[in-house]
Amino acid sequence: MSIQNPMLRKNRFKLGIFAANCSNGMSVTTVPERWDASWDSNLRLAQMTDDAGLDFLLPIARWIGYGGKAINFQGGVLETTTWAAGLLAATRQIAVISTVHTAANNPVVAAKQIATLDQIGHGRAGLNIVAGWNAPEYAALGLSLPAAHAERYAYAQEWIDVVQKLWQTQGVFDWDGTFFKLKGVHSDPKPMRGRVPLVNAAGSGEGREFAVRNADFLFTPAIDLTRSIDEIKALKAQAAGVGRDVDVLTFAHVVCRPSEAEAKAYYDHYVAQTDWEALDALVALQFAHAQSFPHDLLAMIRESMAAGHGGFPLTGTPEQVADGIQKLVEAGFGGTTLSFVNYVDEFPYFRDEVLPILEKRGLRTVAPTSVLEPV
Repeated sequence: MSIQNPMLRKNRFKLGIFAANCSNGMSVTTVPERWDASWDSNLRLAQMTDDAGLDFLLPIARWIGYGGKAINFQGGVLETTTWAAGLLAATRQIAVISTVHTAANNPVVAAKQIATLDQIGHGRAGLNIVAGWNAPEYAALGLSLPAAHAERYAYAQEWIDVVQKLWQTQGVFDWDGTFFKLKGVHSDPKPMRGRVPLVNAAGSGEGREFAVRNADFLFTPAIDLTRSIDEIKALKAQAAGVGRDVDVLTFAHVVCRPSEAEAKAYYDHYVAQTDWEALDALVALQFAHAQSFPHDLLAMIRESMAAGHGGFPLTGTPEQVADGIQKLVEAGFGGTTLSFVNYVDEFPYFRDEVLPILEKRGLRTVAPTSVLEPV
């Protein structure tokens, strides 16, 4: 039995959940109701969003936290591949993506793990490829982060080439590459459609070249929507230039309440209780090693980083939140992830009040359940 993977539906603005496997989610706050990221909480959220018709769950792979005075931000993390296996077995329709660091995971092992996830979910698995940016995490794993983006992405390119060949090849082969020397290797089972949807977050020139060559979805911030419009057009043109169609996703943080005043009051309440030491560690690392956030904008969004890791702000009434999502659609994004201070407590209101507005506006429709052809 093969089930439609929601990531492969066309003409539908996709909604997913981001970072629920991480303690605190995306908010660097110390409020008591902050997200705990326990397995039971993740299971409850996954089944809730599955029933609501959301498209995907996307985790962050994290090996050490960002520290802080009161919290170790994102220090408690459920490992993404075992997390995905459990959630795929416990859900019916939603896609569940595993986030994999290429430097920390052998491609032969990863190819089999992702194919196994796809078997468990009857075709609902996905892979988010991370080429690497967090130097302290590399050190924690006994690795060295290459200073040059080109070297990180050369390694990632060979890594995904090995994975794709394992998925596409029947029988045994050898691989004599720059980074991998493999003898008599094969992978069985295969993903149910021959491959799974691939996601990659990229900000540097090398990263975006990698994404348009390999990914189905490029993941990027939406800080300035005027800037995003031109950026998305350029990315799609770059992908078309190599014969590919790549969609662009972003991430958003939701504070939705019956009135605008209530939403703003809660936003002010939890942001005022930010662990600023943890936040400053996060921002410093983004400046030092990552280019997912444009550096000329990063310094301007310290409060936004505290509120939701720099995610596009969806703060206000259900109508105002729907308006914000519509702006993302109009900018050219194909979907967004959602985060909340407490996902399980806050998602039901979003489900009951915002999703019907999006459906009424034609941004969300009931998708058919027919089986997809191989991709």
